[in-house]
Amino acid sequence: MAKVRVYELAKELGIESKVVMAKLQEMGEFVRSASSTVEPPVVRKLREDFPAELAAKGVKTSPAPAAPAAPA
Repeated sequence: MAKVRVYELAKELGIESKVVMAKLQEMGEFVRSASSTVEPPVVRKLREDFPAELAAKGVKTSPAPAAPAAPA
């Protein structure tokens, strides 16, 4: 797995880059900007942690695709 940029990770999670940067800084990671890279183990931990936090706040990380309407 290659290094991931903060803005790419934010886009994947469906949140703003500054939120990801704040979380990374809480985790003790040094990030200067949204184009900073993040090591694979840190990305994995962030992906594990973030859906639980967002679900607790009632925020969906990715919208569920709408089911097609059945013909009448």
